Amino acid sequence: MKTINIFSILSIAFALCAGMTVNAQITVTPPPAGFTTQQASSYEISPVHLRNIQSNEEVEQRSFTFTRPGGKIEAVPKTAAFKSNVFAQKFHAAIKDQVTGYAMQLRKNGAVNQTLIWNWAQTPANSSFGWTLDRRMHVASVSKLVTAIAMVKLLDEKGISLDAKIINYLPHYWAKGGNINQISFRHLLTHRSGFSTGGSASDFNTMKGRVAAGVAGVGSYDYENLNFGLCRILISVINGNIAPNANYGPALNDQLWDMITIQAYRNYVQAKVFTPAGVNNAGFAPVAGGALAYRFPHNNQAGWNSGDLSTMSGGAGWRLSVNEVLRVMDHARRKNTIVNAARMQAILDGALGIDQIINTPLGKLYNKNGAWRDGACENNPRMEQCVAFFLPNGFELVVFVNSRIGAGCTSLRNLVTETYLDSIQ
Repeated sequence: MKTINIFSILSIAFALCAGMTVNAQITVTPPPAGFTTQQASSYEISPVHLRNIQSNEEVEQRSFTFTRPGGKIEAVPKTAAFKSNVFAQKFHAAIKDQVTGYAMQLRKNGAVNQTLIWNWAQTPANSSFGWTLDRRMHVASVSKLVTAIAMVKLLDEKGISLDAKIINYLPHYWAKGGNINQISFRHLLTHRSGFSTGGSASDFNTMKGRVAAGVAGVGSYDYENLNFGLCRILISVINGNIAPNANYGPALNDQLWDMITIQAYRNYVQAKVFTPAGVNNAGFAPVAGGALAYRFPHNNQAGWNSGDLSTMSGGAGWRLSVNEVLRVMDHARRKNTIVNAARMQAILDGALGIDQIINTPLGKLYNKNGAWRDGACENNPRMEQCVAFFLPNGFELVVFVNSRIGAGCTSLRNLVTETYLDSIQ
């Protein structure tokens, strides 16, 4: 018969209450292949060039509704149709003298319908590059549409519901605040998680801190980059690229988790979304010959290179061309190479990674807006912006603009919507 030493038990209990370590050992996970402790030690989670950046979080970005100036959308005759040539004429007339440059293409059922290209992607103050449909630019929050498609595809592959809670797929070493256990994947993809940062940040430390702080009002709408930054981490865990209980030690945990999940997210999206659509080697870093962002008017000032945006991946960051965004939209909507067409329609109708759903006389219009600038709009910032529209009757449209629009920062998304409605005749 073994003797129980009550004094030893009491000593251990006292030590635990006092916060002392009693033979406790945490198993430290070694860095995976391709990552070193030296890399992690010098890694910067919040690069200087991403501080004080503003993405589109103004009122029009935060609303799912569209109110046409002057009242409701007018009724049209049953014989009315979308006149794409009228759209092209009206749109070009409205924008051409208000921007540094732009590129637009409208397609129907994947085939080219209208193309507009205007002025500089890089002005003579830089390299004198005109716009083309293959010139890449940071698409900003249009990255969220890509992330939503990838997230839904992976959840379907793994048999996980959109309404499943995210908490078990977050890093285990993160503290979890109030109501985090109530947030679902659907909440993130529709900006209804309850997170409210009041800004554009979604770097790893911001996400970690907000999860620890908890949320209130799960189910309430608040447009946040952070929602889709978290999707980058969740995709990496669900896909098996990193275990949720991976622990690299307190000195390197954040750095290695950030590095690993950025790479895993990029690889998954490339393999499952971009490659099936014929988009090769997509990334977050600037590419040679890419568009730069300018003021308007640019006044022969040099353009702005917004830099490597990998630490913002998930909610922003992808550098793509007009052609490449349209290929993804076409393949996802009708070619069944990324997700099947019915699933993509459910993504659109569920507003997953989509900003607005508008009932037009010809059917539903869906859009995603993206903008990235180095200051407040009224201060004439250097700006890059992109919109992606799924229009009724098989039309898709993408526009890239590399400045603000006019002195008042006209909404690119509203300009496209208004012009589309005016072209239904």
